[in-house]
Amino acid sequence: MIDVTGKPRTLRMAYAIGYVKVSKEALKKIREDSLPKGNLFDVARAAGLIGCKRTPELIPHCHPVALDYVHLDFETLDDPVSVKINCRASSISRTGVEMEALTAVSVAALTIYDLLKPVDKDLEIYGVKLVEKTGGRKGGLLRNKSSKTQEKKTSDIKLTESDSSRSGKKGKQPTDKRVAILVCSDSTAAGEREDRSGKVISETMQKYNMEIADYKIVPDDEEKIRDQVSEWVSQGIPFVFTTGGTGLGPRDVTVEALEDYVDRKVAGIGEAMRAYGQERTLKAMLSRSFAGVKEQTVIVSLPGSSRGAKESLEAVLPELFHARSMILGGGH
Repeated sequence: MIDVTGKPRTLRMAYAIGYVKVSKEALKKIREDSLPKGNLFDVARAAGLIGCKRTPELIPHCHPVALDYVHLDFETLDDPVSVKINCRASSISRTGVEMEALTAVSVAALTIYDLLKPVDKDLEIYGVKLVEKTGGRKGGLLRNKSSKTQEKKTSDIKLTESDSSRSGKKGKQPTDKRVAILVCSDSTAAGEREDRSGKVISETMQKYNMEIADYKIVPDDEEKIRDQVSEWVSQGIPFVFTTGGTGLGPRDVTVEALEDYVDRKVAGIGEAMRAYGQERTLKAMLSRSFAGVKEQTVIVSLPGSSRGAKESLEAVLPELFHARSMILGGGH
């Protein structure tokens, strides 16, 4: 199994379909509900739900997923003569539910095959495929291009672009990609400690093709922190990241230096970082990391540990970059 601990929990949805080719005689019995083994769809639906829930037991590399919604429905078709199976599944999770939806369709198809064996000797399962999925940081909305329009039927869950705004759509990239990084640490400023968290921020920004406009190290001093950030704001640098000074130590003063300096606080960014960190260490609740806007600059104060800085960035990127367009009047 791959490591998904670094992925965010987002709303994941999947729509899968499959078909069972049947004879005209079998189709007639299905519609009349006169099969020797009883109602076809009630049993197939129950089997599909069980298969969906047990996907990680059947497919070795699948992660267990807490399924929040699974819906199976069936259609009898005259051309081609067949039974169509639709499955929609959703979960707020770190990994997708497409395998769960596909397994549900497959198990339901096998169950239909089993129930129709006594009346049809030429059954065929075909066309099992993923039609759409949403979710995740990179996935956005994925549609199977070979799927016909009529296969995307309306249901309780519709996979549309609006569904994937936060849960998967890639964050909008700013046109001005300059970033400034400020390391706030007495020991690092004195050369007694290696700067690691600043490097983590720099490496992360480069992954998003951001330009490191400036990179400074200052001691834990309110005035020096505020003066440096103010200089970058006056230069119009759109994003400033500080690291260090967000804890409860006597020299942790970054928050004090910037909290009253910003024009507006953006509480949701700090909340997102702490919530993400809390799933990894309970000590995340002791972080005072926060974010705010000064003029047209987004200022984000990250923890001083390299791990804390990395995880905090994972929690808010790339969506954080969209703040710039909002500041400039671009809306949500």
